[in-house]
Amino acid sequence: MQAIRFRRLPVPAFLILLGMLLALPAQAVLPRIIGDGQELPSLAPMLEEVSPAVVNIATFARVRAHQNPLMQDPFFRRFFNLPDQPGQMPERRTASAGSGVIVDAKNGYVLTNAHVVRNADEVEVTLVDGRTMKAEVVGTDSGVDLAVLKVEADNLVEIKIADSTTLRVGDFVIAIGNPFGLGQTVTSGIVSALGRTGLRIDGYENFIQTDASINPGNSGGALVNLRGELVGINTAIIAPAGGNIGIGFAIPTEMAGNVMMQLIENGEVRRGVLGVTVQDLGPELAEAFDVEQKSGVVVSQVLDNSAASEAGLQPGDIVTAVDGKPITRAADLRNRVGLSPVGEQVRLDIVRDGKSRQVVAVIRETGGQTADGNAVSEHLRGASIRDLRDGEVDYASKGVLVEDVEDGSAAWRAGLRRGDVIINANRKDVENVDQLRAAVPDQDAALLLRLNRSGGMFFVVLR
Repeated sequence: MQAIRFRRLPVPAFLILLGMLLALPAQAVLPRIIGDGQELPSLAPMLEEVSPAVVNIATFARVRAHQNPLMQDPFFRRFFNLPDQPGQMPERRTASAGSGVIVDAKNGYVLTNAHVVRNADEVEVTLVDGRTMKAEVVGTDSGVDLAVLKVEADNLVEIKIADSTTLRVGDFVIAIGNPFGLGQTVTSGIVSALGRTGLRIDGYENFIQTDASINPGNSGGALVNLRGELVGINTAIIAPAGGNIGIGFAIPTEMAGNVMMQLIENGEVRRGVLGVTVQDLGPELAEAFDVEQKSGVVVSQVLDNSAASEAGLQPGDIVTAVDGKPITRAADLRNRVGLSPVGEQVRLDIVRDGKSRQVVAVIRETGGQTADGNAVSEHLRGASIRDLRDGEVDYASKGVLVEDVEDGSAAWRAGLRRGDVIINANRKDVENVDQLRAAVPDQDAALLLRLNRSGGMFFVVLR
């Protein structure tokens, strides 16, 4: 335990300070009202209404204990006269803590981060009044890192959801969550930046950055405005020293709303796709295309039989806005399209040959499955995998894409990395998740994979 160090005041200075405090009236020491008779400003009334809608989440999972690889070697076992068939590695029960927000009191729906409940065998939700109950995972979406839970309880309190697009840099915000498993904690700060991207290689990113203190355990908690309305779901921090340094990130409700509704209605997210490859418009490209725009994205490829081709998009088109909202970089277009409901029409403002025009595209479903790796094999625990989409990467046309890998997980220790494409499992070619499942009849057995990593082929053995 770290000792708390007090700084001692010099004795004369301490006596002077003590005398000044004793000479003041009680109200001067702890003022409760300001000069015009009004009470001091406080967040307490708002928090009394909002806090019951924020919950603590505890997750439990059973994982295989680490065992020396020599214990699996037949020669080693014979040499030390050990049984011929090694038994299964012992399991241990792990626990972790996070936060969540009640978004539908009537039906018991709780919104949190996908990584909070990833690989969990059991999930418990604790309310601010002390009640603890089991929670069912309705659905998760690793692309936006959101999950919806369902609890059965009476007298729940839901939070009001605000439009996060009205946020401005400098607005005051409050973070509510369960840092380090201490219990519900409130911190305050401001919106430091909007539209932050680039925190991960994959995923849909458009984060609210805040200096409100966010720490491990705050994930899935609420970021609210001064009216007590939800504007974001706290999800990540930059922490070189392992703790808060004033740079935290929240998923805005603009992104969370559509994902949440799809998870509730379908248990999964039907991701939309336009069918283009784009790159940021920089000064050199702007000069080469002889356009005045200094921001936007350039269409470098249009896939055949895609929504983009039917809308009439062409390579060299510069997309400047979607449904009237500016597009300044490739991530903006990916977010707008990927989070639009399948079948929805979107209006794209483009510049072609120096002239502005508009085209309308109908968002199509990407197709394919997304699954947690541990649903296929124990050795893929911690990996999010899905069917590879047509034209998605330039180094593979078929296979199963490793969309994400949790640092330190079984899949990560086995050598899998984000962006790998599984093309063969146990000497059987695989083109989708279903074929991968069929090639792995035993989830605990050793697994031989052939991977395509940026065009390079190699085998890995997972055991």
